[in-house]
Amino acid sequence: MNGKFPGQGLIEAKRDSAEHSAVPAVAAADFQLERDAFGQLVLIDAHGERHAGIVPVRAFPLTAPDQGLSLVGADGRERQWVDRLDALPPAARALLEKELAARDFAPVLQRLHSVSSFGVPSTWRVGTDRGDTAFVLKAEEDIRRLEDGSLLIASASGVQFRVPDPQALDRASRKLLERFL
Repeated sequence: MNGKFPGQGLIEAKRDSAEHSAVPAVAAADFQLERDAFGQLVLIDAHGERHAGIVPVRAFPLTAPDQGLSLVGADGRERQWVDRLDALPPAARALLEKELAARDFAPVLQRLHSVSSFGVPSTWRVGTDRGDTAFVLKAEEDIRRLEDGSLLIASASGVQFRVPDPQALDRASRKLLERFL
């Protein structure tokens, strides 16, 4: 090995190619955010150009939610990179936090009431920080362990349920969960 991970040379080549224009991370004062008459987020870049339909996307939504934020245009291209959310002026930060709150729906699973079977697919009846609900677990691979020991459980409908500390669940919930781990 040459000290690089597989594919790194390809990534570096793309980064250096004339076809790929990197979006620089600029100081927070070099751009502005506002809402237009339709409620869409609008980015006004350092050159005064307006980009409507901006969508903020977290680079690391679970492990570093306030670090690394991409402001993506309606065409899917990154328009602005923000290193740290807390470095933004209060008005811009408030707009982004409100927009991110609408996108980042990941209820915290607090209790497993029941599972329909110990095979998959199975229907889970659970209590979350947003209330009681039921979802279908399609495959055991839809339960992911994260580096910090927490779990992320993906339902068949695409909702991600977080379990920050599986050991903090009540005994009955842990017992049900352990059958799938």
